[in-house]
Amino acid sequence: MGKTRLEAFSDGVLAVIITIMVLEMKVPHGSDWQALQPLLPVFLSYVLSFVYIGIYWNNHHHMLHTLQHVNGSILWANLHLLFWLSLVPFVTGWMGENHFSALPTALYGVVLFMAALSYMILQKCIILAEGGKDSLLAKAVERDWKGKLSQVLYAVAIPSAFWYQWLADGLYLLVAIIWLVPDRRIERVLEE
Repeated sequence: MGKTRLEAFSDGVLAVIITIMVLEMKVPHGSDWQALQPLLPVFLSYVLSFVYIGIYWNNHHHMLHTLQHVNGSILWANLHLLFWLSLVPFVTGWMGENHFSALPTALYGVVLFMAALSYMILQKCIILAEGGKDSLLAKAVERDWKGKLSQVLYAVAIPSAFWYQWLADGLYLLVAIIWLVPDRRIERVLEE
């Protein structure tokens, strides 16, 4: 099977996720700067989640460029990733509405951790389908320090939300910053 439907479906789901997140931000009942102040946590959680969804969209796009054909395991692994990403609007809204309190912040981390894990599962399915260790994707991600470090930071952040909530938020921000630096591994392999 070709990969175009998988790409189009994934792009559509990610666009809907961003749309849902922005629609969750309520318009203030006032026309001065003070009316915006209570919305600051909601806005900050939206910005962080928008960046995360953007990072996933960008990396997903690059990863699918290494793919020639789609099989059932890739389709299900992709749906698994989209499931976890589809929960981002919920945890974003809950965390923002509750001013980054412990449980919503921890659950935000659980969703990010599971999204990262499901992304790695999708990567492994693509690598297996495309020839194993000789596949383009395997060559590109053989030393995936960003992916492994991200999961460790999420695992530290989740329990930290209950004792040092600011540390959890900082770790989520750190992971986003790490991934904001463009990842050129796949581009380099495709150019060879």
